[in-house]
Amino acid sequence: MSKLWQKDNVSVNEKIEKFTVGRDPEFDVLLAEFDVLGSLAHTQMLESIGLLEKDELAEIQQELKAIYQSIQAGDFTIEEGIEDVHSQVELMLTRKLGEAGKKIHSGRSRNDQVLVDLKLFTRARLQEVAESSNRLFELLLALSEKFKDVLLPGYTHLQIAMPSSFGLWFGAYAESLVDDMEMLQTAYRLANKNPLGSGAGYGSSFPLNRTMTTALLGFDNLHYNVVYAQMSRGKTELFATTAIAQFASTLSRLAMDICLYNSQNFGFIKLPDEMTTGSSIMPHKKNPDVAELLRGKTNRLKGLPNEIMLVMGNLPSGYHREMQILKEILMPAFDEILNCLDMTYFMLSNIQVKEGILDDAKYDLLFSVERVNELVLQGVPFREAYKIIGNEINSNTYTPNRDLKHSHEGSIGNLCNEQISAMMQEVTAKFGFDKVQNAIEDLLK
Repeated sequence: MSKLWQKDNVSVNEKIEKFTVGRDPEFDVLLAEFDVLGSLAHTQMLESIGLLEKDELAEIQQELKAIYQSIQAGDFTIEEGIEDVHSQVELMLTRKLGEAGKKIHSGRSRNDQVLVDLKLFTRARLQEVAESSNRLFELLLALSEKFKDVLLPGYTHLQIAMPSSFGLWFGAYAESLVDDMEMLQTAYRLANKNPLGSGAGYGSSFPLNRTMTTALLGFDNLHYNVVYAQMSRGKTELFATTAIAQFASTLSRLAMDICLYNSQNFGFIKLPDEMTTGSSIMPHKKNPDVAELLRGKTNRLKGLPNEIMLVMGNLPSGYHREMQILKEILMPAFDEILNCLDMTYFMLSNIQVKEGILDDAKYDLLFSVERVNELVLQGVPFREAYKIIGNEINSNTYTPNRDLKHSHEGSIGNLCNEQISAMMQEVTAKFGFDKVQNAIEDLLK
């Protein structure tokens, strides 16, 4: 037995088989633990509707848990000639249990089986992204507080604009992660719906209890319409990669800032020597390769949603084999974004900030708005004050007012980091990770 669909005296051309199977065995290993979880829930449901005997269920559950442990130990493989993870798990059960192992496929298709595996996989990996992002968020807020009084030039159009601070700079990227987390939560909610029981997309004549498997697997809800359950393939991946792309966008922008600010022409920050590389001919070079690679890797991730939309373009309802390709787009993306989040954390943990930057006279013009506002507070209309200071600048009679009085919410003197932290806590609490964890633990008891 190598394929769940194989019939007696029927074989497929070897070249066709190799092409259609593609890289599935490589990626299906990553789905193995989730395939077992799906089967644990499905078999409990089968017993509840009379399609498995109690003693058969006990044997199957025991063996599935043993397979799960082997997966966790790194001992699980998909054997040569076995088409996918579903076939491998069913084969292992049948070898051990005989006829009982052959019964676990009742009431489901490979279509909803891979769907539930991918939902569980995506849900778990999205949680990892959320946790890693929270870790980076906390570091950014800590750096914002630590360097809140260290001023930094603010830019528009790459021209010096107004005074900023490292508190604002670090805090801006922290708040960006809050919005990214909102997008991640949307992707998580879609991944956290149960497609099991939709079969090949048209349901089953068995009296399946889909509400039961929804609860057993810790899903928040189910995809009710069985046709739409199949249509969620591709959309789930699209939402997940869109969320990844949002985090990638934040990280790539931060990486670009670091590349600029670390350069000699800016000189606002410094990466330790052990975090930079040199040149083969220029002995002075200390290149920010880590930031440059982060910029490149995250920019690639931003293109993944478009890849998925192209694969899924113009497909009618129902299952189509090219959906298999989505694994090759989705699954490595999680490793990449998690690696980028971790490396960004490591880089920022070692970053060195320069103080006294704005003491240089070349930044005097940053304070022109302070001079305008000073006149306005003395009763001069804003437009007139603007012209007065503009004329002073043109005539070289301008002198900066370095006494900053920014006090409104989110400004240099009032970063509102506590409020930003509260927003992140509120978003994170809505995921409901504890509910999922409890359901998985109950399945594996």
